[in-house]
Amino acid sequence: MATRLPKGIIEDEHGTRLCWWPGQDPLYRTYHDEEWGRPVTDDVRLFEKLCLEGFQSGLSWITILRKRENFRRAFAGFDPKKVARFDDQDVARLLGDASIVRHRGKITAAINNAARTLEVAEQHGSLAAFVWQFEPPPEERPKEMTHAVLGKLATTDASVRLAKALKKQGFRFVGPTTAYAFMQAMGMVDDHIEGCVARARVEAERDALERPRSTAAV
Repeated sequence: MATRLPKGIIEDEHGTRLCWWPGQDPLYRTYHDEEWGRPVTDDVRLFEKLCLEGFQSGLSWITILRKRENFRRAFAGFDPKKVARFDDQDVARLLGDASIVRHRGKITAAINNAARTLEVAEQHGSLAAFVWQFEPPPEERPKEMTHAVLGKLATTDASVRLAKALKKQGFRFVGPTTAYAFMQAMGMVDDHIEGCVARARVEAERDALERPRSTAAV
């Protein structure tokens, strides 16, 4: 008799248990297994994740994931120093690029956010040092991450705080929902559900992580 799997857990052909959301898509599975939730402290990768979560707003993440290499090509590898120099010609080029999401507001927000990233790095030492300040304390996190609990976590107190701080710095397309998706993607929280093989790996990396510290004067 087959063992009944917890809600939200699927099992692949090798018997490996994981979160349900990648399904059978190989690209999505790789993202789930090797990237989502792994802690990130590199500013280029953080800027990319923040931009892509903004582009994802109103769309499915798999749509963005399938276009990610196109986004990287179009946005100079998400190097904030290069993107911050984009001008009206670049905006026109991006609006004409059918391989990415052609949304003027999101495109101009990404360019704006590149400049804001450089400002934050100047003030705090790095974008990483700024955003990691908003890691939620243990008492704000669920005691057990189940499918039902995860379904209620579109926003959190921490994502509201992060969104407000980013907006205060001049970032755009960074509401609380986008901020929380960013926190999940960059490993500020571990939202792999209980029983998923990736959860323990992520927890081990988070335990070993040396959090970057802001150099801004208190």
